[in-house]
Amino acid sequence: MAAFGTSGLRGLVEELDDRLVYRYVRAFLRYLEDLREFAPGSEAILGGDLRPSTPAILEAAWAAVDDAGGEPRFAGYLPTPALALAGFTRKVPSLMVTGSHIPFDRNGIKFNRVQGELGKADEAGILAHLAAVPEPERDGRGALRHRPVLPAPESSFTLDYLRRYRDCLDSRALAGLRIGIYQHSGVARDLLETLLAGFGAQIIPLGRTEDFVPMDTEALRAEDRERAARWVRMHALDALVSTDGDADRPMLADECGNWWRGDLLGLVSARILAADAVVTPVSSNTALERSGFFAHVLRTRIGSPYVIAAMDEARAQGYQRIVGYEANGGLLLGSEIPWEKGRLAALPTRDAVLPLLAVLREARRREQPLSSLLDTLPQRFTSSDRLQDFPTEVSHRRLQRYRAADGRALFGRDFGDLCGGEPLRLDHSDGVRAFFASGDILHLRPSGNAPELRCYTEADSVTRAEALLQGALTRLARWRQPEEA
Repeated sequence: MAAFGTSGLRGLVEELDDRLVYRYVRAFLRYLEDLREFAPGSEAILGGDLRPSTPAILEAAWAAVDDAGGEPRFAGYLPTPALALAGFTRKVPSLMVTGSHIPFDRNGIKFNRVQGELGKADEAGILAHLAAVPEPERDGRGALRHRPVLPAPESSFTLDYLRRYRDCLDSRALAGLRIGIYQHSGVARDLLETLLAGFGAQIIPLGRTEDFVPMDTEALRAEDRERAARWVRMHALDALVSTDGDADRPMLADECGNWWRGDLLGLVSARILAADAVVTPVSSNTALERSGFFAHVLRTRIGSPYVIAAMDEARAQGYQRIVGYEANGGLLLGSEIPWEKGRLAALPTRDAVLPLLAVLREARRREQPLSSLLDTLPQRFTSSDRLQDFPTEVSHRRLQRYRAADGRALFGRDFGDLCGGEPLRLDHSDGVRAFFASGDILHLRPSGNAPELRCYTEADSVTRAEALLQGALTRLARWRQPEEA
């Protein structure tokens, strides 16, 4: 069933009919009226990704804003952080129709308040209004009786996002680099070409498709790993870049054709931006603490609302240059940060463009290969993947067992032979994260926005992290069996 939370409304396309979308958008706006963030006559900005189901959902959302007395504006099909920047800058709510990285048969809506993403406290307020939302007028098939026609997109929203980065770097900042853009069906595929070429890079577009590809940056497909190695070699690339579907999660492969892990991309980016405080979830690589690069490091539960709350905490403590990142690579700015010839305004939402641009620019500035930026990091390696179509209730039930007094012993029984015995300790802040004397880390958690069981590993070598991941996934797959549940 469709579900609502801080990631917004998510569900199967067939569940996200006009009625459901309309009612959730109206409930969101009524909640904002309580907070004095929306009133009749107020603007609301709408945008979306390139999923084929997105336009119909946008139309239902537009009707809801219109019926609430608002003035909907259509930003078009653009990156989620570009839409968020538009709303935050103008102090108006924004709605992004996107399923992000989740499977093709799903979609959703991400809601933003006037100053930032929804927080955990906002969920109850929105749901409290849902029952009282009036029904939309519908025809005999259940579709909107008065279906709006979306206007032509307003290009100013995307231009403002591009200007954010153009104001910081010289027009020749990437001159001399050959950069491939894996376009697939990502909403930023043309924007990335425009931006990087505008900084002097030679661009090679690759892999564009009109069929939507759900790209999960924490669980890259084998064919995408093979493509990276082949394209880099074939086109003599200095880098290959891409994003997930809505461009809030980056993808970066270096001159060797190796995809960077998102948490290492975030760590390197935070160092380039000279952060004094860094916030990241518990699943990110522990090279962060081992590096000693930053004055303050704070770990959170997985999810941007937790990272944003911790960035607010860091700002309250007096830190001036605050960067957050997630294991998926999305970078968040909790404060204004000077960078080269400009200043980046705070943008407390995941962004794929900034980390890509930061590391490409740094490699060009040093006149060194992209891979060299990883050489100064402590040698810790992570891997991750997920079991799809895995019942969430089964994940929760199985993981709950490890909270008992004998949880460490149970975990050791289930996974100890992979990791060298019973774990030294278990962290239950988000799923179960087990730390072993060998230095291995094994982390299990249900996805927050799809029926998936995710697995993260960390070790002292790439091969060890990958072997641990595959061994754990094989065992976790048995949890599907009724007698194991």
